Amino acid sequence: MRPTLIFAMLLLTASSFAQQASDPEQRLKELNIQLGAMKQPIANYVKAVQTGNLLFLSGHIPDEVPGKKTRGKVGSTLTVDEAKEAARLTGLSLLSTLKAYVGDLNKVNRIVKVYGMVNAEPSFTQHPMVINGCSDLMVEVFGEKGKHARSAVGMGSLPLDAAVEIEMIVEIKNP
Repeated sequence: MRPTLIFAMLLLTASSFAQQASDPEQRLKELNIQLGAMKQPIANYVKAVQTGNLLFLSGHIPDEVPGKKTRGKVGSTLTVDEAKEAARLTGLSLLSTLKAYVGDLNKVNRIVKVYGMVNAEPSFTQHPMVINGCSDLMVEVFGEKGKHARSAVGMGSLPLDAAVEIEMIVEIKNP
């Protein structure tokens, strides 16, 4: 094949991928993900606050799901893989709240920041691997717009003995 034809094919493939990744609602369908209803806060706070084009999502913990370990300390009662799955479940909860606030995930300009807290044993050091469960989900759903700044830190305890708690800042498109 001629180099120009190969280049044109690569551009078409990249363009097709960019279009596909630019529709998060379609990506959810392709990933066979159905978002649940937004859960009500368990204390005196709101799930999200918008200022300007930024939406600040409060800390979310994973739902308890039969057959999945979402409670306990990572490094003793939970493995890294179990905690990573708990972080993915928390990401799904964040997406449910996000969708409840914006109505259509196509209104998201980008995921700006993820702040992940891991309920970990003092000697545990793989916090980034755990929070990848949420970060990977954001990239799967939003493509390049899902790549974000991030913190992943260990905590001595978390509410309801959750494996993780995750906050998120999202930029919303101008109306």
